[in-house]
Amino acid sequence: MSIEAPAGPGKRVLEHAPGADSPGLTATTSGAPIGVRMLDGGIIEVALPANAEIEGPEARVAGATVRAMADGRRMPVMLVITGVVGVSVEARQVYAGSIAASAFALVGESPVDRVIAHYLLRSKTETIPAQFFTSEAEAIEWLGQYTSEH
Repeated sequence: MSIEAPAGPGKRVLEHAPGADSPGLTATTSGAPIGVRMLDGGIIEVALPANAEIEGPEARVAGATVRAMADGRRMPVMLVITGVVGVSVEARQVYAGSIAASAFALVGESPVDRVIAHYLLRSKTETIPAQFFTSEAEAIEWLGQYTSEH
């Protein structure tokens, strides 16, 4: 199944992510896809593509996917930014304006990932806890305190 959603001059497509552990969607653009899926334990994972600059239209499509998965609830979100080249101001505003997130864990590996994470963390609202991690397992453990299943 795929759903086409116009966003800017091109089309953005949401489709089921192949081979995912649990059902997920991929926000695709003319570049690499942003993967969005529900992890066990009620955590939404948003995986940004490595070697790409994340722009507003892609962030809006991914944000809409997160809201659809959250189905009116606030849920913890793990944002994997490993290898991302950059995040536009518009994409940062989408992140900061999330209405579906109860907490954000940003996961990266390199010093560049840490800089991008701090750029994103500077824009977060004070009501949404957020933290940077170099381990997905540690991020998931930290996010566990913000799930409704906890």
